[in-house]
Amino acid sequence: MLFAGACMAGCSDSFLDRPPLSQISADNFYQTTNDLRLATAALYGGKPWAEWNYTCYLPIGEVLSGNMAVNYWGDAVQLHTFSVSGSNEIMIASWKSMYKIIAHCNVTIKAIQEKAPASIPEKDRNAAIAEAKFLRAYAYYNLALQWRDVPIIEDNTKLINAPLVYRNTVEDVYRFAANDLLFAAEHLPAKDAGRVSTWSAQGMLAKVYLTWAGLDAKGNGPRNQALLDSAKLHAGNVCKQSGLSLLPNYADLFKTQFNDNQESLFALQWAAGAGWLEGNMLQIYSPGGAEISAAGQAGWFAISPTYDLYKQYQVGDSLRRKATFMLKGDYYPELNAAGGGYKFNGNTGLKKHIIGTRVDNSAPTMSLTSSTEHNALLRLAEVYLIYAEAVMGNNPSTTNADALLYFNKVRTRAGLAPVTSLDAETLFRERRVELAAEGHFWEDLVRLSYYNEPKAIKKLNEQERILFTYDDKGVVTKGDALAAITPANTTTFKFPIPSPEVTANPKLLEAPVPYSF
Repeated sequence: MLFAGACMAGCSDSFLDRPPLSQISADNFYQTTNDLRLATAALYGGKPWAEWNYTCYLPIGEVLSGNMAVNYWGDAVQLHTFSVSGSNEIMIASWKSMYKIIAHCNVTIKAIQEKAPASIPEKDRNAAIAEAKFLRAYAYYNLALQWRDVPIIEDNTKLINAPLVYRNTVEDVYRFAANDLLFAAEHLPAKDAGRVSTWSAQGMLAKVYLTWAGLDAKGNGPRNQALLDSAKLHAGNVCKQSGLSLLPNYADLFKTQFNDNQESLFALQWAAGAGWLEGNMLQIYSPGGAEISAAGQAGWFAISPTYDLYKQYQVGDSLRRKATFMLKGDYYPELNAAGGGYKFNGNTGLKKHIIGTRVDNSAPTMSLTSSTEHNALLRLAEVYLIYAEAVMGNNPSTTNADALLYFNKVRTRAGLAPVTSLDAETLFRERRVELAAEGHFWEDLVRLSYYNEPKAIKKLNEQERILFTYDDKGVVTKGDALAAITPANTTTFKFPIPSPEVTANPKLLEAPVPYSF
């Protein structure tokens, strides 16, 4: 509640609405290190994240990218068919949610800077600010990926006198995010269970640099080598200096008994029993019935893998496939464990994020809309793959020993044979399979479009974005298209500015301007 003022209230739910003038006073808060810890803990879940986690995380990362499809949600079908309008509720929710998170972070940073007394050790003040800056950087990174040029809001109180703002250039958005992450990497601890660490910041920084490196190519050309080198540096630090390692069993990553495990670098923190749009609602996507539900309710939205995702899994890559999506006949002992486990009798359905009953998770107050899974938004395995890509850089392939070492750690954990050389296509496919149903594949396609737009367009247009059936004998049958798909083109990789935001602020349609750092 201390941070409710950061959510820009109003009829348009716009981040440009002025903050309320009456807020709970912070004068008697932010007085101890424990107060700062309480303040930053509020930034990892709850209302600031819940709508995005439910509405945007899988639809944008997985449906828009061609990994998955949803039949009965018109706005998700727009993502599936590349026909996103300015009034698309999923796209609007992503914009709105990221700016809400930014506003919460801004208010927290400002309050610590202005209210925290000198009696709080400087390292504790900086560590709390660093947490907020990490989360703010994550939000700006997502905005840059989806819209490119967006407004950079660093102090929401300035909107009181100047509520209409211009967009800033995408280069400056990435630079702003990188600056926040550099501060976070310097001031966060090496370990802090359930919270971000210096390794989280360096892993995220490597991702920002890797993506940003392609912008100079303008859709067709080599990536910026200095930024690739920065990505290699920070990812390499995580790989070689953190002392962290992959969780041995891939499927365990998505079980609540392993929340905040050693591979989780940044995960949202959720509590059981939260209300609508206050908790982790991913179990709504469950393909099963009440027997694997938290409170006797079956899932509402059937999100299913496309045939295009299914065919990415090599022979022998069954560990990751089964942990990612269900096929008819799959058995999961951890679901409905008290009833002898769960055998899936549908055709196909999501498995990641589907965690089972209250008993399965020792969570008596868990509901369908308040899963206790702390879903990771950044994992060590991804940083390993980022490092391999940064080492390879603008080369078509590599036999670099370090790149192969960390790439093969990911493969061998999945039960696959190591490779002796690595090329861009192998790495791209490995990322898709390793991180499927974790919201990353659209990011990979956008990153590719920055420096090889024709290839990214070709990949989208060659996808078989259709559902399929899988029978008891393992026979796969392709289904019909959900709807006519508009061919991908150069505009596909950028969302339109949400119509309600344009109505509230016509300046968003004007040319972007540099940000004053």
